[in-house]
Amino acid sequence: MRPRVAVVGAGFAGLVAATELVARGAEVTVFEAAPHVGGLARSFTDDDGFSHDFGAHFITNRLADALGVSDRCRVVEKHGEAVFIDGKPSWYPYGLALKPRFATSALRSRLTRHRGPSVTAGDEFRRLYGDALTDEVIAPLIEGWSGRTVDELARTTVEKLPGSMLNTAYLIVASRVLNKAIAIGYGHDSEPSIDVWHVYPEGGVGSIIGDLVDALGDVVRVDAPVEGIDVRDGRVESITSRGESIPIDAVFSTAPVHVLPRLVRGDESLSYLERFRYRPMVFVNLRLEGRGLLATATNWFPDGTSPFFRVSEATVSMPWLAPEGKTILTADYGCQVGDDIWTMDDDDLAEMSLSGLEPFIPDIRSRFLGSSVLRTPIAYPVFSMEYEEDRQRFERGTGIEGLFSIGRNGEFAHILLEDIYFRTVATVDRFIDDVAT
Repeated sequence: MRPRVAVVGAGFAGLVAATELVARGAEVTVFEAAPHVGGLARSFTDDDGFSHDFGAHFITNRLADALGVSDRCRVVEKHGEAVFIDGKPSWYPYGLALKPRFATSALRSRLTRHRGPSVTAGDEFRRLYGDALTDEVIAPLIEGWSGRTVDELARTTVEKLPGSMLNTAYLIVASRVLNKAIAIGYGHDSEPSIDVWHVYPEGGVGSIIGDLVDALGDVVRVDAPVEGIDVRDGRVESITSRGESIPIDAVFSTAPVHVLPRLVRGDESLSYLERFRYRPMVFVNLRLEGRGLLATATNWFPDGTSPFFRVSEATVSMPWLAPEGKTILTADYGCQVGDDIWTMDDDDLAEMSLSGLEPFIPDIRSRFLGSSVLRTPIAYPVFSMEYEEDRQRFERGTGIEGLFSIGRNGEFAHILLEDIYFRTVATVDRFIDDVAT
């Protein structure tokens, strides 16, 4: 039997699913509502030679190998994170860990706190890192990122350093010795290793999307929204796109999970997903004269005096993203659709970003060359306590035969491109195995 499969969404996950399904003999059609493909995995280069990506800047060499693009990827030689606290940057994680008040608080927590299971993210952060680091650094950053307090978020929000502190230190040292940015914490489903590092594809992450689309050909339909996924007796039966009902055996959906119940017709079992929420974000890209204007590539600002919670200087890791002697800083703002940040004029957002960075880069205005702004209503899944039990239920599957939810938005998971790829391939494999039996 050659299964008929509809893929909803032509972002990275949807195109990987379609590629794998076609390779395994399925009859596939990809339906993309927008006039373009890529979703959040898009790259931009302006007339002045400044480049930026909507989603992740880089991938791993392991993912590049799997996609067959290793021969056109550059090695990312260094990557680091710093937290601006007490008026200056502290390197993550050890610069923070060595601050006496944080170290003392963390030790006190380990010695005195109940060792039973944590319930909220706040419980878990305080158990692991102590009250001082949680209250001064983690809690304000998490609130900026998610729009919720740490005590409103589920314990599963917490992402600890992979492996032991000793192993993490080893990997950081190895990065410097090898001149390769070892991927630490970028793959949830695999242990970090000196054999896995960051690379950047020529043309940006968006070029990978182009490769996948070119290989699939007319399998991909743009301007083709799916109005309904028709279910009968707990099994997918057909989809409707542009008023046409198309019989299918399975659907691989990348739609945000709170949208999925509106698409499914004939079955109300996914209505609980309507409560799930994503954090909207505004990204302000500032083009500037100079390089190395901040401490490192990723910089966190938890003290509340800065309007943004994170600023990235990608050229620290990837100097080719800007003309020589110039850089691009990206300021991240958490918001809600329709609020003051979301609706603010682009020039006003740039001005607010410049003002927020002026204490750290006093001459930033004389360096300023221009700006651009990107907005997305679904940047990050929010693991709220109010629906955590349902989230864990959904993690086990949709409960509808032939309906698979994939990708960051479809899985409602804090995962990046490598995990998206390998999880999607595994889901396709399970589906094909089931069809064969």
